[in-house]
Amino acid sequence: MIARYRMSELTQSEQDRILRRAGSDISAQMEVAREICDTVRREGDTALYAYTEAFDGVRLNPGSMRVTEEEIREATAQVDERTTETLRYAARNIRRFHEAQMPEPMWMMEVDQGIMAGEKVTAIPDVALYVPRGKGSFPSVLLMLGTPAVVAGVARIIVLTPPNEVGKVDPAILFAADLLGIREIYKVGGAQAIAAVAYGTETVPKCAKVLGPGNPYVTAAKRLVMGAIDPGVPAGPSEAIILTDGSVDPRLVAHDVLIEAEHGPDSAALVVTWSAEVADAVEAQLRDLIAQIEAPMRRSFVETVMRRYGGIVECDSKDEAIDFVNRYAPEHMEILTVDPWAILPRIKHAGEILMGEHTPITLCNFLLGPNAILPTGQMARTVSAVSLHDFLKRSSIGYVTKEGFQKVAPYAAHFADLEGFEMHAKAVRGRMK
Repeated sequence: MIARYRMSELTQSEQDRILRRAGSDISAQMEVAREICDTVRREGDTALYAYTEAFDGVRLNPGSMRVTEEEIREATAQVDERTTETLRYAARNIRRFHEAQMPEPMWMMEVDQGIMAGEKVTAIPDVALYVPRGKGSFPSVLLMLGTPAVVAGVARIIVLTPPNEVGKVDPAILFAADLLGIREIYKVGGAQAIAAVAYGTETVPKCAKVLGPGNPYVTAAKRLVMGAIDPGVPAGPSEAIILTDGSVDPRLVAHDVLIEAEHGPDSAALVVTWSAEVADAVEAQLRDLIAQIEAPMRRSFVETVMRRYGGIVECDSKDEAIDFVNRYAPEHMEILTVDPWAILPRIKHAGEILMGEHTPITLCNFLLGPNAILPTGQMARTVSAVSLHDFLKRSSIGYVTKEGFQKVAPYAAHFADLEGFEMHAKAVRGRMK
């Protein structure tokens, strides 16, 4: 079944359900994650080993949580030439994009005569990068997270990723880590990994920030440990909108909406159009493509998504379609129209906006250059994609000369009086001559 919605016929509650999607209500996961976080905080490594056995199905030997140099060498030797070539190409593009985001290390301006103000930019001291494994191997996630961290100059970068059924980390992920020069990798995933870097354990260090996508339990854990650690960009279940007017082959439209649908059953993937004929054509292509998916697990994911939080939204006009996109605030978005550049200025809320039939989400997910770790669950209204700036912080700088002080001091003293701060005022008047 492929869900079909006609915007003008939807009740407000039906619209709200579509807008909420799977990742918005995680109350059930919050309770589970709370217990996990509390246990990790209390029991440290003992809890991590127990949860790894319970959730990942593998019993790690004590002391084997951190990946060794030998494991990195063995794993990277297993990666075939085509994969190494692909990862190197992706790493180059991603690095070029993030290098272009680098701000000046310091800037100053004279806001008034003798009154200088500016900013100094420095890297976050340490950061944890979360790379999920549940439904596959994701070296692209590590490239997207690790590259800006390296470019920013973060002194200590650690990777958290669940082990496979034999207690190893996927070779492609270790190759990507080696490519980036990251050597500190831990075999731990899920909510327990987030708790570990928030509080620190005997093996896993406490970090200042954690970034990376994950399932609802990971998202829940990030919310719970806020205050102990910066949880970074809210990256939950994958989601996408394909906006189309029929000018692009409906089979390509169908292909593209299934890109995010195959990530997992909690994903959201919508085609939005203002043409009933286009909606019909895309639906027919979707049925055909879904029937041809070879991997049973991926087909199951897609079928679930397309009847729950995915499908086709038919609007009465282009304006209504664009309004829906902005209310939805998708993680990924494609504009497949006659003139996508004309629509671009009207899209206010989206994690990424890809234009034209030759720019499918696949490219940006892996190697176009822009970061593919994007805000989900309508957070694109206020939050941006992961970038170099997530690994940097700004310190404000001020400098006032004697002459500048004489000018600004009376105003500052009056402000202190106005707000009732006695010592603020005395600190200024004590310098006034």
